[in-house]
Amino acid sequence: MTTDTPARLLQLLSLLQTPREWPGGELAERLRVSRRTVRRDIDRLRELGYPVQATKGADGGYRLVAGKAMPPLVLDDEEAVAIAVGLRAGAGHAIEGMDEASVRALAKLEQVLPTRLRHRVSTLQAATTPLTSGDGASVATETLTVMASAVAGYERLRFAYRAGDGAVSRRLTEPYRLVSTGRRWYLVAYDLDRADWRTFRVDRVSEPFATGARFTPRELPAGSAAEYLRQSVYQRQETYTFTVTFTDPAEAVAARLPAWLGPLEPLDTGGCRLRATVGDKVEWLAVRLAMLGYEFTVLEPDELVQCVRRLGARLTRAGGGAAEQREGRAAQRDGGAAVLSSGLTEEVP
Repeated sequence: MTTDTPARLLQLLSLLQTPREWPGGELAERLRVSRRTVRRDIDRLRELGYPVQATKGADGGYRLVAGKAMPPLVLDDEEAVAIAVGLRAGAGHAIEGMDEASVRALAKLEQVLPTRLRHRVSTLQAATTPLTSGDGASVATETLTVMASAVAGYERLRFAYRAGDGAVSRRLTEPYRLVSTGRRWYLVAYDLDRADWRTFRVDRVSEPFATGARFTPRELPAGSAAEYLRQSVYQRQETYTFTVTFTDPAEAVAARLPAWLGPLEPLDTGGCRLRATVGDKVEWLAVRLAMLGYEFTVLEPDELVQCVRRLGARLTRAGGGAAEQREGRAAQRDGGAAVLSSGLTEEVP
């Protein structure tokens, strides 16, 4: 019989987190206790906030159901490693939808992982190579987790930063938010040495270090970190506004369209229109629109119109060239066969 109540409760909780209903007799057998002890342990879990549902019957069943709040999870070694590896793989690139909340979850998990499991996660990640990656620069997972922990804990953050011209400086900041644009991660923070707000590309950050010094968050001028980033980036580069119409409905296009490009406007024709201001090169935007897989028409600017035409012509030539080569090889084979046939005919007496 298990006499260590805390250990038994953790084991019981681990069993209940498996998505199935557990008969009371089976739980008692697994825990090596009486059914009465199982009922008392179930009551203890409920007092701790775990919503355990009981069903009536000869054997009585128990199931952990969804509640109003998220109680602590109990993971075994394999589950913890699997989650950590998955979060690390996604955090290495600014994958769309992999936002700050996911990085905070990774930071919390790695903070409590035992040394043996942390070593397994690092070893597995080092021994594997992803088949695909985002089109933005790679980011060290450790950099993201250190930053996320500093943001969540209101802790001053020190790091080395490489600017666009290659100049390297040391920064002491009060980190406010991590923002993903779909291709890159950015840190919005108050720079103490410059006494002003700044945005930092995380792929240019190295040696991040949480100092342990706490701070009271300041009020961000733009209201939200995403809006401040948008304004900050656009101030540093040339921007342009484009307008594109799609023949497909807004609901369909929105499923593949990056959220940061802005909302779609439904049209009476059944299609939709997208009007947004961006700072990316027109070549990249042309490719991004083509990759959506929907018919579209560029209305403005002229630079994007011409770029789409050049891209279309280039792709047409690329596809047509392969067909022409196949036709040429076929013609050569047919011609060679004709010559061979002719020669054989002449040699036959």
